[in-house]
Amino acid sequence: MSDQPQQLLIVEDEATLRETLAYNLKREGYEVVTTGDGEEALELARETLFDLIVLDVMLPTLDGLSIVRILRKEQRTPIILLTARSGEVDRILGLETGADDYVVKPFSLGELLARVRAVLRRSTPETTTTLQAGDLTLDLIGRKAYRGEPELRLSHKEFDLLAALIRNTGTALSRERLLQEVWGYDYPGDTRTVDVHIRWLREKIEEDAAEPRRIVTVRGVGYRFEQ
Repeated sequence: MSDQPQQLLIVEDEATLRETLAYNLKREGYEVVTTGDGEEALELARETLFDLIVLDVMLPTLDGLSIVRILRKEQRTPIILLTARSGEVDRILGLETGADDYVVKPFSLGELLARVRAVLRRSTPETTTTLQAGDLTLDLIGRKAYRGEPELRLSHKEFDLLAALIRNTGTALSRERLLQEVWGYDYPGDTRTVDVHIRWLREKIEEDAAEPRRIVTVRGVGYRFEQ
């Protein structure tokens, strides 16, 4: 994986929401550029090939749907539309215009972050077929995990959780982020689900599950994977 952070363009004319989104996306490790003006957004999108554009539909000077129509003739940058309109016709119009996803206001920050990660995953081809961390090997195609030679018996969610941790080796991941990334933003469970699966994983990959050295607890945050 590249060490270069992904670049996002946030286009939202409501200053408080724009600043809140930018702050939280930066905390997630993204580089963020913001604007509240439609014409400026189009210029920025043409100057820089962003990894993702989060775009409000209602904007001054040039509306979001018009921006999508123009950009789709020039580039395939993923776009998530933000709108206060929730009708099915509006949703279909947004997607048929060329947007990749559609989020209706008011939305939770967790939902938007999950949508951002999901769209970025879909738009970034998986070039790695295996993940390696010490004597742990994950076969992403066959969905098999090994500790040395023996194959580990992991459930579907244990496999996805371990893959998420290894992909972010050295980074503290919150329980909320892991819940969203592995179970999905609309999963009705709570963060205790993550703790239970972490405990099960530790029993399978740690020398001593009571004194874990690979999946480390980060107090007040969540968990970090160490090689």
